[in-house]
Formats: sequence, structure tokens, C-alpha cells
Amino acid sequence: MNDTPPDFTPILTLIRDAQGRALQRVNRELIDLYWQIGAYLHARIQADGWGRGTVRQLADWLAREHPQARGFSASNLWRMGQFYDTYSGNPKLAPLVRELDWTHNLLIMGRAQSDQEREFYLQAATAGRWSKRELERQLDGSLYQRTLTNPAQLSPALHHQHPTAPPLFRDSYLLDFLNLPPAHSEHDLRRGLVTHLKHFLMELGPDFTFIAEEYRVQVGTQDFFIDLLLYHRGLQALVAFELKITHFTPAMLGQLDFYLEALDRDHRKPHENPSIGVLLCRSADEQVVEYALARSASPALVARYLTALPDKALLQAKLNEFYTLEEGMKDDE
Repeated sequence: MNDTPPDFTPILTLIRDAQGRALQRVNRELIDLYWQIGAYLHARIQADGWGRGTVRQLADWLAREHPQARGFSASNLWRMGQFYDTYSGNPKLAPLVRELDWTHNLLIMGRAQSDQEREFYLQAATAGRWSKRELERQLDGSLYQRTLTNPAQLSPALHHQHPTAPPLFRDSYLLDFLNLPPAHSEHDLRRGLVTHLKHFLMELGPDFTFIAEEYRVQVGTQDFFIDLLLYHRGLQALVAFELKITHFTPAMLGQLDFYLEALDRDHRKPHENPSIGVLLCRSADEQVVEYALARSASPALVARYLTALPDKALLQAKLNEFYTLEEGMKDDE
């Protein structure tokens, strides 16, 4: 007789999946409702000159006529009008707003400065399933500005072997959640990332999964240890992170190349693609990185880690410079 209790886990998975789909449908219906109310208010503002005073009257009337309904304060109704005004003329963004809840939409609408920035955060928050707190953190960290003005520097081999990889990696990663002191060791950095693994994976982006800390590879009679080994489900590749608390030097890539060769020869599974290496440094000179990666035969990149929020004024200045250069290139076409 088999005394092993039956496995009921699949039933729980079915229930949770159904609940998730139901919540997503409810959210879409709610966003559609806010959109329709916003469209109505927009029309009345344009045709009848409605202002904030009339919207306050509407909120009071709704509170009397339908006291069970929540979320229809004067300020929220006014935001619904702004919501419609912001996205109604952009058929590319309008479907994206229905993938996020109202709180996320308000944060992005209120803090993003352009349609391009709104699209960036709408897509990133949806793909990463960001919480409100994580979205606020990425907005505070100027992720859009950092990504646009400082794209990740990848080796030609990484471009060739993983054509879809460039947008999945960044030039810099914000690790402010570690609360590292100015003087810290590589051990402090590595242990902090493992201790705060959830935050680290969210900072990296979707599809990254953790495998091991100080992953051992044996070559000949010697043991070597990769600081962090992860896996990217979309790329179907091992991703080795080598941590450096100093300024980048070209010699650092030699160690990373060695680790990738060992992974591909002895650890990569038959169905997996070539392993990728990420050299995560305290700081780096862009031109030195460019030169060092140009001749690298390995699929690798160099990125910086930030322990505090970046200088927003400096990032905005670089973004304005980027837009000016982009406009100039369009004019020359």
C-alpha cells in the first residue's frame, strides 16, 4: 500500500492562475472605465467649459447617488481627464496602460516627461511586474535617462551570438538597496547581492534566475570560483557575473573570458546557447571599455554599479543633449 500523500499542488496552481487572470480582467475593466470617464470629461471641458469646480460638483453628486463607489473624488476624476488627454492621441501607448493598475499609471503619467519615457516605463513595469515601490525606485533612479544616454557596451561576439541581448542589459545598475558604505569589499558586494537577491533580480530585469554564489569551475587540478552565476531564460544562456570594486582595466576581461570558456566546455547543457559574461565594476572609462571589448572573442559586457541615486540634473542635461543630437541627425537626412 502506498502511504505517500497525494500531490495537491497542481490544484493550487490552477486556482492561483485563475485568480491572477481574473484580477487582470478586473483591472482592464477598471482602466477602461476611467478612460471612458476621462473621455466624457474631456468632451464636456471642450464643449461646455467644465472646470475643476464642475468636477467637484460631479464628485459630490456621485458620492450621494452611489455611495458604495470609491475612487471618484474630485481630484481622481480630474486625473481621469488628464489620463485620457495624455494617451488618447497615441494609439501605441493606449493599449499599454491597460496592463497596469491605476496607481502605476498615475506615477508614470505624473513623472514621465515625454511619450518615449512613458512608453519605456509602461513596458518595463509590465514586463518586470514591478510593484509600486519598485516603479518609484526606478523613477527616482532615472532608469530611462540612464538607459537612453548610456546604452550597454557589448562585445561584437555578444551581438553576433545573442542578437536579442542588447536591450536586456544596461550600462549601469542601481544597487542603492544594499546600503553599502563608500569603502566596501568585493565580499561585501557579493554577499549584499545574495542577501537582497529579490531586489537584485528585479534590477537586472525579467527572465534572470539565480544559480549560485562563488560557483566552482575546475580546470586541470585547480579550482576557480565565479562570483555569481545566473541564467537568462529568454536567451537560454548562463550569465557569469564577475564583481570588481575598482575602476575597470582591460586585464579584467581575461579572467572573465577564462570563466566563460570553462562554463561552455564543462557546464553548459546541449540545448543552451554560449555563456555570457558581465563584468560589474565600480567605475569605467567608456572609451577604454570600447577598445577592450572590440577585440574580445567572448560574449561579454562591462557595466557599472551605482550605490546611490545618480545626479538627476546631470542626467537630464545629457538627455537634452541626446535629443538635440537626434533632431540634428533627422534634419540631415
